[in-house]
Amino acid sequence: MAYVEVDAGLIDYVDTGGDGPPIVLLHGVPMTPQTQWAHVLPHLRGHRVVMPTLPMGGHRRPMRPGTDLSQFGMAAILGQFLEAAALDEVVLVLNDWGGGQFLLTERLPGHERVGALALVACEAFDNFPPAPARALAAVAKVPGGIWLTVQAMRLRPVRQARSGYGGMSRRGIPDDVLREWFAPARADAGIRRDFAAFAAGAPSSAVLLAAAARLAEVALPTLVVWAAHDTMMPLAHGQRLADLLPRARLVVAGESATLVPFDEPELLAGLLIDLTNAVRHSGHR
Repeated sequence: MAYVEVDAGLIDYVDTGGDGPPIVLLHGVPMTPQTQWAHVLPHLRGHRVVMPTLPMGGHRRPMRPGTDLSQFGMAAILGQFLEAAALDEVVLVLNDWGGGQFLLTERLPGHERVGALALVACEAFDNFPPAPARALAAVAKVPGGIWLTVQAMRLRPVRQARSGYGGMSRRGIPDDVLREWFAPARADAGIRRDFAAFAAGAPSSAVLLAAAARLAEVALPTLVVWAAHDTMMPLAHGQRLADLLPRARLVVAGESATLVPFDEPELLAGLLIDLTNAVRHSGHR
């Protein structure tokens, strides 16, 4: 695994190599991209795929104390990562976590490196965090709250609860994957500190909705993939995003919950390849 240094600290990432615009696969909380996208990767062979592990709780290197790990702060880290890794004409893919949108709406450094956008069943509008995750956001504001959360995740019924991670995939998230996602925060107080800062860092609804309105200015080729069986991301948000973004195409994944990469990986990979080819043939915009 490679790494680059940004203002916040060291960001680990995987780069498969390959031709064409880099497909940057982002992840949810506290997931890792290699596991979240494991079923999709075999269908992307021959394409360059880059997967950074952002500091949302599943990372293994604590960030520098005092780092801004709010939603906007995380988007800034993403932009710095794109710059440090020298990635251009990026096909930026979000699933579950939606804060990468703020790189574009706020025109943060690095935004100009994005050539296309894929929003896959992710947070949008004022749905930061989704209703099932709001308890975690509240707990994260209490000293020791994240420690208690990760200890509770040692219990299989908690890990697999249908109201939480157990409901994010119709195919099911393997239990060893769930244990892996929470292992760094169990083992390292610095990771728990970062996890808490991010989980508690959502802006107000007014700020979120103002940022969402600026998506109308994002004139990138955009793929919106929404899940028909999602309990976290309202189905109506997919259509709203497609209506708002000037160059968007909407596809409904009919057999998926939030984690479309688990539930319909071949469908999703094909859509991402089409989007990547569009960037390749258009020369970016």
